[in-house]
Amino acid sequence: MSQPHILIADDERSIRLMLETGLTLNGFRVTSARTGREALNAVSGGHFDAVLSDVYMPDGSGLELVESLRAADASLPIILMTAQGSLQIAVDAVARGASDFIGKPFEISAVVSLLRRYMDARREAETSAAAEPAETSLSQAGLVGRSAPMVMVYKLIAHAARTDATVLIMGESGTGKELVARAIHDFSPRKSRPFLSVNCSGLTDTLLESELFGYIRGAFTGATTERAGLFEAADGGTLFLDELASTSPAFQASLLRVLQSGEVRRVGSTQSRRVNVRVIGASNAPLRDLVAAGSFRSDLFYRLSVLSIDLPPLRARAGDVELLTAHFLRQFSPGDQPPLHLTNEAIAALTAHDFPGNVRELENALRRAVALSSGGPITIDCLPPEIAAARRRTAGAGVEQRLIADRPTMVELQRRYLQLILEETGWNRRRAAAILDLDRRTIQRLIARYQLHGAADPEGESELETENESAERPLDIA
Repeated sequence: MSQPHILIADDERSIRLMLETGLTLNGFRVTSARTGREALNAVSGGHFDAVLSDVYMPDGSGLELVESLRAADASLPIILMTAQGSLQIAVDAVARGASDFIGKPFEISAVVSLLRRYMDARREAETSAAAEPAETSLSQAGLVGRSAPMVMVYKLIAHAARTDATVLIMGESGTGKELVARAIHDFSPRKSRPFLSVNCSGLTDTLLESELFGYIRGAFTGATTERAGLFEAADGGTLFLDELASTSPAFQASLLRVLQSGEVRRVGSTQSRRVNVRVIGASNAPLRDLVAAGSFRSDLFYRLSVLSIDLPPLRARAGDVELLTAHFLRQFSPGDQPPLHLTNEAIAALTAHDFPGNVRELENALRRAVALSSGGPITIDCLPPEIAAARRRTAGAGVEQRLIADRPTMVELQRRYLQLILEETGWNRRRAAAILDLDRRTIQRLIARYQLHGAADPEGESELETENESAERPLDIA
């Protein structure tokens, strides 16, 4: 068997060299291109088993290159690489005809494994025409994050959106299962039809069946009229069923029948109605374990999990807390004001917290912080006590060591404390003055007196006041 021939298209020399070396050592033959044009010329003039291309090329978009490469060779596996992982890029990549999508930075072993999988399945490479790219933006989808686990979620959403297969979303409470379901719907051909959701844990079997399947007049006490259920209301669209683990075996049997037949029968009726509904299920309890324990039907589980998406907890999404924080602060800031910001200590508290409640807990913590900030900088005191207390326990010893370990004089202690507050506020004199309950001119004079040096004031404070200004108040650190 001949060596697989891989084309690398990336304008960054370091990326090309890393891939060339790693792939060559793993038995691949490699050709490199610096631009989209060079890559297209290479494919037109030779045979390749796969292409690794950056999303952003100096002479155009890697997404445009995908379309050109796909036109030249419909079965060629094309894997896009980017450091800007997002749901929109993943959806666009798949829609343009990319076979896969990998986020930077990556391990060579992961690239080798991915390529070998495509080498083994070359004859099964996608040949269908690319779907029209979805117009829904990332902010509308509501999913934020660039960590490797989230890049994988984006890839699965993009692939799921192109099919009508049932999807099962698994993840802890607060990870965003309904957001993922909505994204699948919004990026699918069904996006113009209804998206309806129901929390199965909040309803008894009787209410759940009447809610989903509808009922006829007289079907039960209080059924004075005939009513269509959510399956009929969602015809042509998507129905999201959350907390499936809480349902009974009897309801699971009814749901399985609908999924198998594509028909619903209103409670009390003998007539069935055909429905065209894409079902997405979700659970925060591990359904595989419940199947093994006999408390969830195995046939329903396999029917639902044609495509499975496991949502990572926030603690496993390195770097995403900062991105989500910025996203929520933009949402919560008044429309006519710039986004609020956190002090360094508050940011450190958030990034150090495990967030057992996941993204929902972070969102609620920031809502509280914004409400308590009164429009000023968000300090650690604005955060929920459990987040602030944990940070103070871990950071308190360090701050104390920095401020008073060598038993400084009161003047030196004032100087160190002022330096600490200025660093926390990014050397913004106005915010430092608010924290210390001093006016800005006093802050300016103290900076000059103690000969402190740091970043320029982001708000462009005025020059230092002259010495004959009114005497400043002492810095109160008690």
